[in-house]
Amino acid sequence: MILSLVHLGRIPYAEALALQRQLVELRHQQRIGNTLLLLEHPPVLTLGRNSDRANILASDELLARRGVELHEINRGGDVTYHGPGQLVGYPILDLRSFSPRLGPVDYVRMLEEALIRACGDYGILTQRIAGRTGVWTIAGGSIREKKIAAIGVHISRGITSHGFALNVTTDLRDFELIVPCGIADREVTSVEREVDPAELPTMEAVANSVSRHFGNIFSMQVLWVESTEALTAQNQILA
Repeated sequence: MILSLVHLGRIPYAEALALQRQLVELRHQQRIGNTLLLLEHPPVLTLGRNSDRANILASDELLARRGVELHEINRGGDVTYHGPGQLVGYPILDLRSFSPRLGPVDYVRMLEEALIRACGDYGILTQRIAGRTGVWTIAGGSIREKKIAAIGVHISRGITSHGFALNVTTDLRDFELIVPCGIADREVTSVEREVDPAELPTMEAVANSVSRHFGNIFSMQVLWVESTEALTAQNQILA
């Protein structure tokens, strides 16, 4: 099975949201195959279906001064932050195309596993925590685990959207605007915070690592595509 990979660079959240909706519909129509979008966003807060507005600690005026947008969306989970230096992935997958068909829980666990393995490429030991979706560093002694990647997905008639956000060189001070994912008793971290500065990977290297492990975990061959416009043409060639 082929996974089409598209690197979009840094694009506004609203643009990415509209693009996801378009691609989900194309996937329903089988006009494109399974696709993974990798990108960054300008500073933005997103509120999932289960969000508590009280978990946004900053006032609307402060958000406006900081240039931080706010969007209410249909993914699962609570409030989260996206910004420069964070690798965001939006898989547009038909869970019915896998054998056996993937359920929502299996899908999320596989996303976590791909990110755990990518972190491992840089010597960062991470884990799952029961009841807390996402990827977390390993605790030790008096040091508590920290969240390095958030996951929030939406599934419509078997087609996935939204996805994951891995902090690479993210300015972690921006997380002070919120209670990340509604979890007040744990901190967030990043690849930059967890590795030796001399060994900090580039965003491109982390994107390549994540996409490689994503393909391995989901048993798909990753094929780079130049643009989303090329997805339909590629699907016709592969059909």
